[in-house]
Amino acid sequence: MAKVRQDAWSHEDDLLLAETVLRHIREGSTQLNAFEEVGDKLNRTSAACGFRWNAEIRNKYVNAIDLAKRQRKEKKRAMARAEKVENKPTLVASSATKHQETEQFQTSTETSINVNSSNSLVTMDKVIHFLRELEKQSLHSNQSQASLEHVQNEKEELQKQVDRLTQELKQTKSQLATMQEDYQAFIQIMDRARKMTVLEDQDMRTAPAFRMDKNGNLQQLAQGSN
Repeated sequence: MAKVRQDAWSHEDDLLLAETVLRHIREGSTQLNAFEEVGDKLNRTSAACGFRWNAEIRNKYVNAIDLAKRQRKEKKRAMARAEKVENKPTLVASSATKHQETEQFQTSTETSINVNSSNSLVTMDKVIHFLRELEKQSLHSNQSQASLEHVQNEKEELQKQVDRLTQELKQTKSQLATMQEDYQAFIQIMDRARKMTVLEDQDMRTAPAFRMDKNGNLQQLAQGSN
């Protein structure tokens, strides 16, 4: 049946597209394969699904995409470690120690596997235990990431408060400087007024006084006489 383009996307269609793309990312597949799968289910072209994902849906699942990529990376590491354990060469024991157990080796999760003199003992239970430990580490890593993001957000908020208080401090210093200038100008005005008052008092005290004698002549009076 030929695929036809449909313009209307429902919420269920968007959810199916998002879940499929995230699943393909986790499994190490490509987004193109996810678009093909969704296109088959919704009777749409893969190009239409890709356009819908990039234009409308991708930005809503940024955190989920990052988580899926981390899970894909952890899965690849687990597979590589399991393959490394399975492909570990058989250790050849000497004649003196052929009936004794050989040395133990540790994986990143400290899972020890005993190797005997003839072949490597790797059981399914040990692989499952290894994967469970890896899952616990992944969960702890996600919790640490969330805590780090919380601390980062608090740091940004504190930095904003510091910037605001710094700006307020600058404004306060500017206002204080203006008040100091006004105060100095006021002191200078008061000092000039005081000096002018002193000079006026001195002029009034030093002004000469005269009186007329009985002959009609003016005589200057000495300072302090009446």
